[in-house]
Amino acid sequence: MDVLSRPLGDRTLPLLVEGYGWLPNRMRDSAGPVVRTRLLGRPALALRGPDAVRFFYDERNVQRHRAIPEPVLGTLFGHGAVHTLDGPAHRARKGLFLPLMEPDRIARLVDHVTAAWDEAVLAWSGRDSVVLFDEASTVLTRGVHHWAGVPPADAGAESTARDMIAMVDGFATAGPRHLRARRARARQEERLAALVTGVRSGRVPAPAGSVLDLVCRHRDADGGALDADTAAVELLNVLRPTVAVSWFVAFAAHALHRRPGHRAALRAGDPAFTAAFTHEVRRFYPFVPFLGGLAVRDLEWRGEALPAGGLVVLDVYGQNHDEELWGDPYVFRPERFRDRAPGGDTLIPQGGGDPRTGHRCPGEGVTVGVLEALTQRLARLEYTVPEQNLTIALHRVPTRPRSGVVVTGVRPPREEPR
Repeated sequence: MDVLSRPLGDRTLPLLVEGYGWLPNRMRDSAGPVVRTRLLGRPALALRGPDAVRFFYDERNVQRHRAIPEPVLGTLFGHGAVHTLDGPAHRARKGLFLPLMEPDRIARLVDHVTAAWDEAVLAWSGRDSVVLFDEASTVLTRGVHHWAGVPPADAGAESTARDMIAMVDGFATAGPRHLRARRARARQEERLAALVTGVRSGRVPAPAGSVLDLVCRHRDADGGALDADTAAVELLNVLRPTVAVSWFVAFAAHALHRRPGHRAALRAGDPAFTAAFTHEVRRFYPFVPFLGGLAVRDLEWRGEALPAGGLVVLDVYGQNHDEELWGDPYVFRPERFRDRAPGGDTLIPQGGGDPRTGHRCPGEGVTVGVLEALTQRLARLEYTVPEQNLTIALHRVPTRPRSGVVVTGVRPPREEPR
């Protein structure tokens, strides 16, 4: 039986069971960097490699409009988000985000986050133990809210952080995690829509030039302002991804525990090694498994045909662990990035393409900047890692160290961070 005529579950259910390994496993069984399959009731082609990234992000081939399943919109991105748009509408909406990602703005965000981290460390030193994943999420929630000009929620940073984490944690699954994600999104959208309404009515001040101010004043391609609900969605699409850096902080802590020899260069503030370590964390550890879009016309890739409306799937995790691209891809080796810049179509932990015009995450610079700063601080921190379950399950999407990385005996660094 041809794979495209098999029942839906033949390919979708194995994906849910295998998680990050699903596409790499299929790729190993194929003759080249392409897999012909069926997902979500549609014929699909799964691709890998720099040429595939360029093919995938070419709007003449693939569009994201209507490609994102409702469960993902209802938890991770939000209905009406920039991720659901293409062409001029996408470029106009993305124009809201690009100024936020200029180096000077990222530097200010890093300052807010590191100030929140340094304050939190003082509290950690008086506790028996802390879970770094959880604490990082609270630190990032505080930092990004201050930077964005968004007042903290009445429920507090810890509660808001749990909602931000839940939205990411539950997008790719069914059951309780998914329900928690939907409830979290509903709460935060309601909170932020009320905030936008308050700003526009003059009841709530928005710092000039802040993210809150820019979202409230943004005009789409048709010249109209965002309605309050869509404005709330896009505010969350600044706040939530920043808090999601918690996954990479936990992975960085995992890497430092497994390979403590990397601490010295990070403690010394070596900028080249810090950048290399950060890129290797993003390459080595699993975050995004793959990305999908719809074929806008009949397509062909490496001799495999796909009809218009079929799914094109970019194998993100597989590409970041491709032997031909990286050599020893399952070895954590930051030095690989001392000798090579992370090519935009090669290293794709948050997608590929041009962030200014395409669907590549415009917040990638935020992830890198924040992670570099927190990784140095983490390396300078004195603590003990007790016995715990640090396994990273590849069937769970998104995954993280099972324990969240528990540390005890936290002591502030002996020197002030540089």
